[in-house]
Order: sequence, then C-alpha cells, then structure tokens
Amino acid sequence: MTYYYNAYNYEKLSEFKSVLYEEIKAVRKPYQNIILLCIGTDRATGDCLGPLVGHNLKNRNVESSNVYIYGTLDEPVHAKNLLEAVEMIKRLDNPFIITVDACLGKLENVGYVTFGPGPIRPGAGVNKQLPEIGNFHINGIVNMSGFMEFMLLQNTRLNLVMRMADYITKGLFYAIQNLKRERALL
Repeated sequence: MTYYYNAYNYEKLSEFKSVLYEEIKAVRKPYQNIILLCIGTDRATGDCLGPLVGHNLKNRNVESSNVYIYGTLDEPVHAKNLLEAVEMIKRLDNPFIITVDACLGKLENVGYVTFGPGPIRPGAGVNKQLPEIGNFHINGIVNMSGFMEFMLLQNTRLNLVMRMADYITKGLFYAIQNLKRERALL
C-alpha cells in the first residue's frame, strides 16, 4: 500500500510519523542495517529533495553503527554516481534500504509525500534508465509530469521542496529513533 500525506498539512504530521514508523517496522527485520539512500542533485531545485533530507538527518546525528546515510548536499547521490553508491551499499550484510527521492506526478498531488514498501526507479520521471533500488521508498511529488520534465525540475519552488524535506526528515527521524530504541531493548 502506498500512503499519501500533504506536506502542507502539519496537523497530520504526527500521524505521518507514526504510520511511517509502523510501515518500516513491518517490513524490516530487526537485525538489518538501515541505509537511507537520499537520491537527487542540488543542481536542480526540484531534484534536491533527497540531498536535503540526507543533509537534515546528518545534522540530527541519525547515523550510528547500524544506520548509514548516502546522499547529502555535500555528497549527493544522483544519476551519474548511483551505481557506485549501490555497489558500496551491497558490501553491507543484508541492508534495509530506504530510498528518498523527488518525483513528478499529477497536479493535484504536488506537495504530497508518498511512501510504502518496495523499490523505486530513480530518474523515471525524466526518462533515465536506472535500476530499481530499495526495500522501502519515500517520494516527494515536487511538480507535475507530462511535459518538459527537466524544465519543471529546474523551475520548482524551493519553498515547496524545503517544506517536503522538513516533513520527511521529521518522519524518518521519529521512525529511526524508535527503531533504535527497540533494538536497544532486544
């Protein structure tokens, strides 16, 4: 099941955090390392959602012995280096990969954060051929699809992307802190 949350609706933030945590917990095995693969580039406003989330989570000191972040503003993971990042991740023993990426969608869904189990195909919205990746995905619908996708990503409002990055960061921070707490109790 894929969930949709409006990043402008902070009244639903608590629900978003709880449902995100429960959904990750339902599909992740307790011993699996968590990989946060935050995909995108800071060279296009609409595509910087992933690196912003990675940057925010790094600043909140989420990384630990079993939580790793790939893709930040300082070191983005994008189409040109995604395969290299995937190879590094594959060296870890049975990781649980949560992908975070911007995407394009229907006009009425712009501003929504979607998530659910299963992989994503990065770059699909701009017709790039990249492999599917992830055990769990989080997407932010940053603009509408259908025409001149590269132009739309370049001309996406930064305010929207920042708001969505903040929303996703809060959800992932909550989920990971709770998963760490449970692991400590094992």
